Amino acid sequence: MFARRQPKRHRHQPALPQASSHGIDEIVEIGEDAAGSAATAAAAIASELNDGEQVAASETKVHGLKRSLSARHLSFISLGGTLGTGLFISAGTSLATAGPGGALVAYAFLGGIVFFLMSSLGEMATFMPIAGSFNEYSSRFADPAIGFALGWNYWFNYVCVTASELVAAGIIMRNYLPHVNGVVWSLVSAAILLGLNLFSVRGYAEAEFWFAAIKVVTVIVFIVVGIVVAAGGLGHHTYGFENWKIEGAPFHDGMPGILATLVLTGYAFQGTEVVGIIAGEAADPVRTVPKAIRQVFWRILLFYVSCIFIIGLIIPYDDPSLVSASTENIGQSPFTMVFSKAGLKPAADIMNAIILTTVLSAGNSCIYIATRTLWNLAMNGQAPAVFRKVTRSGIPIYSLALSLGIATAVFLLSLIGNQVVYTWILSLAGVTGFVSWLGIAFSHIRFRGAYVRQGYGVNDLPYKSVLYPFGPALCFVVITVIVFGQGWPSFAGGTFHAQTFVTSYVSIPVTIGLYLFWKLWKRTKWVPLEDADIVRDSIFDPDSDVYAPGRNSRESRQLLVDSHESISSVATGIKHDFVEKLEK
Repeated sequence: MFARRQPKRHRHQPALPQASSHGIDEIVEIGEDAAGSAATAAAAIASELNDGEQVAASETKVHGLKRSLSARHLSFISLGGTLGTGLFISAGTSLATAGPGGALVAYAFLGGIVFFLMSSLGEMATFMPIAGSFNEYSSRFADPAIGFALGWNYWFNYVCVTASELVAAGIIMRNYLPHVNGVVWSLVSAAILLGLNLFSVRGYAEAEFWFAAIKVVTVIVFIVVGIVVAAGGLGHHTYGFENWKIEGAPFHDGMPGILATLVLTGYAFQGTEVVGIIAGEAADPVRTVPKAIRQVFWRILLFYVSCIFIIGLIIPYDDPSLVSASTENIGQSPFTMVFSKAGLKPAADIMNAIILTTVLSAGNSCIYIATRTLWNLAMNGQAPAVFRKVTRSGIPIYSLALSLGIATAVFLLSLIGNQVVYTWILSLAGVTGFVSWLGIAFSHIRFRGAYVRQGYGVNDLPYKSVLYPFGPALCFVVITVIVFGQGWPSFAGGTFHAQTFVTSYVSIPVTIGLYLFWKLWKRTKWVPLEDADIVRDSIFDPDSDVYAPGRNSRESRQLLVDSHESISSVATGIKHDFVEKLEK
């Protein structure tokens, strides 16, 4: 459209050779091609740097399992995981053991420990979201023998807990239909658990969503009613802090009472780690797992700490009913007692229904956890390969069959004689939940050490744990004290109680035995930090379904180096072709 304007030459400037119009066009064409090549290269690099920042929430597969759990599922499953019989029934025992102040301190302190623990788990599970992750992390970052011992212990623990939930379901249903044998209801509950876990992971997730919703509503209603009762709005009595001023309160039995309550509180909090298990089937773990982890602190503060505070205001710690609450005697649950003081006459029946929901929810989560843990053990060669089998809908079918089958068998043992065998089997599960927590804290310390040793940037982690390394170190110390201190009643009063001692600690030598078995049989070696398998199945792994290009700064720096070399090569070619054309 416009004629090219020739540059004006200085009078004494020698004239350059006049290039033909054809030559100029060729030079322009070369420049345009080079510019196009450079633009294409830059666009590709930008794409590499930006792709993966957002992981699609569509359903994808990982080793046969399906990533089909939404943010809604993850939030409510993690929310409901902290609410169970440990709160609805056992909170009264904590109050009776330590008094209102001691129980509050125990719940708040251990709640902080659990928050640090879940923060550690969140860092690993967001970076490397694997179903049945605890044993895998220990195997990769420490020693495969540790992963083997933790994995089988964790599986057995949740099989046994499933069995105990089946027993509880039968007991609760007897309150409604006393003429029907409780075994029938227990087997019906087992069939329900099978149905919820058999067809797709969404079946488990949807059930947990609604179970959690019921529990959350119950707790919120309880908090509101409890505040009104304590203030004298219901029940025609103003409690205030009068139960904090009775003899022995607020810190009954001092520090020993608080330490004893820490053990009870620890059992109540177990199950929060389910977030690390379900991360392997979350549609968008990089986004949803951190969100669920961040909610842990507020869940603990709102639900556990608030509830134990309100119970301590209304019910005196020396009320004998507090230590008699059970699935057989829901009427003595502190929740039932508070509702009764508010004038809600059918409180026991309401709590019966809620506890039944809680039992089914716990059984549902436990069988899911056991199934994925066994599947993960099989995937790592630590269990028979048959348990790797996954259906088209993403269900580890044989792992589910064995887990629920063993749980049902353990339940049936409760019907034999005076339940001696059943009691000893549950004792074997004992402290395995706490041992798993130890594994999480220890694995996180090893993970972060290996991650930094291998030159990866901490800022590249999609979620960073709170107060590292203080958080996991404190967790490890406190949980170790709980594991070895939970059997202190066997020495109390100057008399040694052998049965209490054995039932408290029998699971520890079993764990050590599993470790030594795998260590000696497979001759496993301690994994040096520089050799730990950090990348596989992580957001840095190009073969992973959660791969996020651009998150790895080492990879980004290499891309920039490669792009610089590519652009330099293009520029050199342009210069060479330009000079050749001028010379012609």
